[in-house]
Amino acid sequence: MKPTRAAVLLGLLITTALASGCQDFLDKEPLGTTTQDNLFRDPTNAVQAINAVYDVAAWDQGPKWGDPTGQYVAQTYEWMFGDLMSDDSEKGGSSPSDFLSLIELKTWNIPPSNPPVTTLWVHSFTGIARANTVINNIDAGTIDAALKARLKGEALFLRAYFYFNLVKGFGGVPLFEKNVTPAEAPNATRATIAQTYAFIEKDLKAAAALLPEKGAYAAADNGRATKGAATGYLARVILYQLGTVNGNNHTWQEVYDLTSTVISSGQYSLLANYAAIHQEIGENSSESLFEIQFATSNDGYGPISVGTTNNIFQNNRRTFGYGFNNPTQNLVDEFEPNDPRREVTVIKNNDIVLGILNPVDLTQNATGYFNRKAAILAPNAPESGPQNIRKLRYADILLMKAEAAAQLGKSAEAVALVNQVRQRARNSTRPPGTTLGSLAYEPANTPPGTLPDLAPGLSGQALLNAIWHERRVEFGEESLRLWDLIRTGRYFSILPADVRARAQSHVATEQSVNPMPLLPISLNDAQTWKLAQNPGY
Repeated sequence: MKPTRAAVLLGLLITTALASGCQDFLDKEPLGTTTQDNLFRDPTNAVQAINAVYDVAAWDQGPKWGDPTGQYVAQTYEWMFGDLMSDDSEKGGSSPSDFLSLIELKTWNIPPSNPPVTTLWVHSFTGIARANTVINNIDAGTIDAALKARLKGEALFLRAYFYFNLVKGFGGVPLFEKNVTPAEAPNATRATIAQTYAFIEKDLKAAAALLPEKGAYAAADNGRATKGAATGYLARVILYQLGTVNGNNHTWQEVYDLTSTVISSGQYSLLANYAAIHQEIGENSSESLFEIQFATSNDGYGPISVGTTNNIFQNNRRTFGYGFNNPTQNLVDEFEPNDPRREVTVIKNNDIVLGILNPVDLTQNATGYFNRKAAILAPNAPESGPQNIRKLRYADILLMKAEAAAQLGKSAEAVALVNQVRQRARNSTRPPGTTLGSLAYEPANTPPGTLPDLAPGLSGQALLNAIWHERRVEFGEESLRLWDLIRTGRYFSILPADVRARAQSHVATEQSVNPMPLLPISLNDAQTWKLAQNPGY
């Protein structure tokens, strides 16, 4: 069962801002009204408060929350950065001029007013503010102690999640442990990248100590943050620092130990069929450490929707989509011969997808391919896609541990971990619905010898190259490619010369293992908060 996202709790934000003033003239608690004072005295209200934080994590677009002028912010999706700004995808759309903001990202011609960048900034700080409402008020609540601890752990995890998205893109940002008033906003200062990461790590460690394991949740709570999610994200956060700004002096042993903790918990396993991971049957499966929850409804655009616009933006224009985020030939060529993951990842001309013929019109496609992982049947409303977005899978835990093991000289162990992922892949079926009118999973008939195990004696750079290859094909079109390229020092080499020069002009000035290019800070907030802009903007 998939939990339904809560309705947006505007009242929560209003009462947070006004609670202190109300006390001056109210001597009685308003009956039937949720206020800052009673929010955490009732378990239903308390759960709604944390649901409001998850809600922001699921926003694609919508109003700039808390803006009295109702300023609208445009779409932002992680693929716009993780896939599109790498060698894994091109923009696509109806024409080369469709959604020019994406071309700005792809070519590093990014103004501080770029809509996807602005929305990433705005939504992240909205989520942080909502998380702070829970973190700073729940201890004084009168709800059950176990529920109180869990909800605080969820809020800490989500605050770390939002800050991780910020630091990867923008570098060091203001760190808010409590909500600030408009009068305080101009006094905000930017932390360093290392300080921002230390803040994230503190939250994730606290969350892991408070949160239950995945198996301790009731079915109705599937998708909530868990001890494994917090531990897995901590491993990812350290992994990224090891290849960029490592001001906190992390080691590969930490990544190895954290991923080992997740594996030894016994809470997770590879889903048997790779082709099912991104289907409804694969939602919140044994492989899932964290994913953003969606459902379908008749609601259209904006935060009111319980669905996502992620699918309509990536689906074929000949079915119901807008045709963006087209996988590249370079990505397709990365797959080894007969790897079943290739067909699960990309749609080519005249493929049958979920029982429907998908011709690729090259006048409305940049590469000849679409992202099959985002392909769904048309939902009730085109903007209400019900497909959960997978954020951290168990396969990533295995491959992070493999990379750590390789770096620590444990080559045989690294090889064995990679081979687990390859074995699952070669046993995959074809994606569902490869016959007209059918949604069945047909056999892939993978020839013997496909995806052979890595050789036991593989070591050194050859082993690292094999792990990086495996990451690319395993997580194709899952928005991890850009960050893998940056942290391993390979990003600038895949860029055209003119794009490389522009990206290099935006590199973080803090000492870094590999160059870390940064996005511009939202123009309005940089001016309002009086924040120093990132290099080159």
